[in-house]
Amino acid sequence: MADLNQNKPLSELIGSLLADVTGLIRKEITLAKTEASESLSRALGGLETLGIGLVLAIGALGVLLSAAVTGVTVLLVGQGFTETAASALAALIVGLLVGIIAWAMISRGFAALRANNWKLERTAASIGRDAEVVKEKTS
Repeated sequence: MADLNQNKPLSELIGSLLADVTGLIRKEITLAKTEASESLSRALGGLETLGIGLVLAIGALGVLLSAAVTGVTVLLVGQGFTETAASALAALIVGLLVGIIAWAMISRGFAALRANNWKLERTAASIGRDAEVVKEKTS
């Protein structure tokens, strides 16, 4: 291949190199767009999970507050288990379960939004390979 390049005029070699570099840049831009789109899709999924978790957390807070109010009311009314006391205990159990589910959902949402999900690893690797090809062609 070195013999073929020696017989071509310099202007043709430069033109060929520019065409190759332009093509590589276009491919890199396309790859970057694709990878950024994939990262955005993952982030939106994380935001959706985070939103569901936050809604459940708000519901849990309401249930837990209701249980606390009912529990205090029961303590003030008397020291025995009545129907009201049973209702308070049930509300407390439900509130704790919803709170645990909300915590799990929020944790998953934050995990999906970690910074390493935003790296364009394939694009960076491809640009590195392209730079090596350009170096080889120019030397």
